[in-house]
Amino acid sequence: MTVLDPDTDAQRVYETMKDGGVAVIPLDVAYAVFGMTAEAIQRIYTAKGRSFSKPNGTLANRDIFHEVHDVDTRAREVVAAITEDYDLPLSIVGKHREGNAFTGALDPFCFERSTKSGTIDLLLNAGPLHRALTAISWQNGTPVMGSSANVSLGGSKFRLQDVEAPVLDAAAIKVDYGLCRYNNPMAISSTIIDVDSFEVHRFGVCYEQIRDILNRHFSIEIPPMPDRDLVRGAAVGEAQDA
Repeated sequence: MTVLDPDTDAQRVYETMKDGGVAVIPLDVAYAVFGMTAEAIQRIYTAKGRSFSKPNGTLANRDIFHEVHDVDTRAREVVAAITEDYDLPLSIVGKHREGNAFTGALDPFCFERSTKSGTIDLLLNAGPLHRALTAISWQNGTPVMGSSANVSLGGSKFRLQDVEAPVLDAAAIKVDYGLCRYNNPMAISSTIIDVDSFEVHRFGVCYEQIRDILNRHFSIEIPPMPDRDLVRGAAVGEAQDA
């Protein structure tokens, strides 16, 4: 019996987004809402009540990361260690490579909403549907952009039925894989780290494992996870509404 079919689901999601639709999909870190056109991205911001000052994340794999981020060899080794050797999810902020073919296809509105101060946030290794969808995205040269499937300040959602109605109503397609792998009571999603400065932009899932990898293999020190109540408070606040 086939329980999940990420390859088929990814193709359905991609075709829907290509036609301008919004998709709500399961990632290992949380349910998320994505689009590929200016109209879809506008719809996502409206449904979430999200400030336009907050940029989207972009789904990525190793090929997309190497194409889009202008970072040094050490940063590439760090990302490979975390996402490939240790098989953990990670969102990475890095300098956007000007003139690359992948993001070069974006219209100005999508580009502006998905970059900030010359950087772009890429989400890597976030589960089977993420893996299948990023492969299609890369093959077709069409970035997939979005954020967590919750209203602004609502905190990450780990079951489709917990996503608020305005976000679900905006979606032309919804995929239900049940409870997300990294569900947690703090309502936190992926850890976000700047791979140039190693500044922590968000304390998220697998954070202490990531911190240990950075310290043991690369002698990079990042702060310990804050108190649980502080993390949870931030997770439902504007700074964590990724």
